Amino acid sequence: MSKVLRSNYLLLALTGAALALGLSANALGSQNLSVAAYAAGAMIGLCLSISLLVKAIKNHEFGSDLLALISILATGLTGEWLAASVIALMLAGGRALESWAEGRARGQLESLLARAPRSAHVFQENDAIHDLALPLVTVGSRFLVRSGEVVPLDGTLVTDGTFDESALTGEPMPLSRDAGESISSGVLNAGPEVEIIATNTDENSTYSNLIRLVAQAQANSANGVRIANKWAVRFVPFALGLAGLTWVVSGEVSNAVAVIVAATPCPLILAVPVAIIAGMSKAASRGVIVKGGAALEGLARAKTVLLDKTGTLTQGGPEITAISFAPGADENQVLSLAASLEQSSPHIVAHAIVSEARRRGLALTRAQNVIEEHGSGLIGSIGADHVYVGQPTESMPKWAKIDHALLVEVRVNGELRAIIGLDDQLRAEASETVVQLKALGVTRIAMISGDRLSTAQEISNQVGLDEVFADCSPADKLRIVRDEMTKTSGTVIAVGDGINDAPALAAATVGVAMGARGATAASEAADVVIVQDSIGHLADAIDVAQGARSRALQAAGVGMALASGAMLLGAFGVFNATASAVAQEFIDAAAILWALVPVKSRKTA
Repeated sequence: MSKVLRSNYLLLALTGAALALGLSANALGSQNLSVAAYAAGAMIGLCLSISLLVKAIKNHEFGSDLLALISILATGLTGEWLAASVIALMLAGGRALESWAEGRARGQLESLLARAPRSAHVFQENDAIHDLALPLVTVGSRFLVRSGEVVPLDGTLVTDGTFDESALTGEPMPLSRDAGESISSGVLNAGPEVEIIATNTDENSTYSNLIRLVAQAQANSANGVRIANKWAVRFVPFALGLAGLTWVVSGEVSNAVAVIVAATPCPLILAVPVAIIAGMSKAASRGVIVKGGAALEGLARAKTVLLDKTGTLTQGGPEITAISFAPGADENQVLSLAASLEQSSPHIVAHAIVSEARRRGLALTRAQNVIEEHGSGLIGSIGADHVYVGQPTESMPKWAKIDHALLVEVRVNGELRAIIGLDDQLRAEASETVVQLKALGVTRIAMISGDRLSTAQEISNQVGLDEVFADCSPADKLRIVRDEMTKTSGTVIAVGDGINDAPALAAATVGVAMGARGATAASEAADVVIVQDSIGHLADAIDVAQGARSRALQAAGVGMALASGAMLLGAFGVFNATASAVAQEFIDAAAILWALVPVKSRKTA
């Protein structure tokens, strides 16, 4: 149990005990003891309301905490000590209920932290396994993940495996991954034990960064201030005005006090934060970390979305899409030789070739005498064969009918044996995501890319974007974001994945970073982080945000409507101060519970 929750429970117990003692003393005919007990409870409520008001003033907020203070003072000054004690109980009960609801809604975020691994089963000499603390595990280390364990570090699979990735992506079904595929830390091994080669240190792994992002999200205020204050600015003067009018018309100060009590504390200061936090929790369950309530509100009001191309709409790295082999060439042998050589290079093209060979189950051999010709390729020896993998050195032969963005040739002992074509592939979910964003109310979707116009336009045509900005530097991206923000009254969302996107993400109303792969500048600058590399989660995030905002407004609206009804009953003398306080207690509880009701998804299938 958190310290805040314990303190709120203590205040609830004290105010409840004071009210119970007062009622008991009154029943026994001890009027003085009864009033003293009521007054003690009222003093606790008075101190609580003052502390809440001071906190609100320090945060430059305006809300209905003021009404709680006025109502306790008014009931005390008019001798309505029972009502004052009930108000104190109501205030303490509302805070305790709010704390409980926040704890319930934060469960998903907390579960991410609780399951974080602390060590890895690392293979040492003679394949002996030693458990090492994660900070001690280096890139290139081979480690074992047993069935039911969480993958501790990002890596490349040495063996096939089955994984539960729901903690990161929200995908409920286990997924099969082949040897050679990349695997993110934080996923659960749902099959037999697997071997993995580490590709990131603990500090830069997906799950470690995710934990940092979750901690940041929890540290940020999620109180839905913008929604709450917008309504409070109107409601508080309304309540005070109605109380004053009641006093003037009826001449009964008790009726005016009943009006103020019925409005205290307005449910919006309780229900809105709960709904916002519940939305953040639900977003986390879908693989999206929202760093604060303001970001969630911004997502809900999205009208313009600006998308980076590479790594956002596309995979972000070259993939082999075609291979042409020379007549008579042994395809598996040629690819095995190429991949064996490329193991010595950290280049993304080399990674693509090695991954393709492993996908085919080809055996790889350690290359000797490897020389890297920068900007050209690799040369090395594999057994008796002299191998070159790199840029084509001559015009394409007739058998190499490949037209791709990137071409790589493979020469064995000086003879051209294969031409490999690679492309940065469009994400499978990109087109569907654009359709879903439109369905969720986004009116303008544009691409901002550093690539040449022809390449960017081709991608745009495939997914159906409204506009393309090409050949953009980081400064250009920043300028375009600012221009878009001046042209629209709604939220401008900028989405990217690289350090060159960070300025634009920071400047946008809501910045969204793709993937939590290490402590990247993009994820640090962003307000929202999509944990896995799937642009489809952007639609999920907006969908959840809209549902949370809608639920917050509903809960606050229903609560204030009921409070207004109780205020009118107080104005006409139907409710006295005590009855108004009891009624408001039930209104607050109803508003908070309504805020916790799940919202159905509006996203199209």
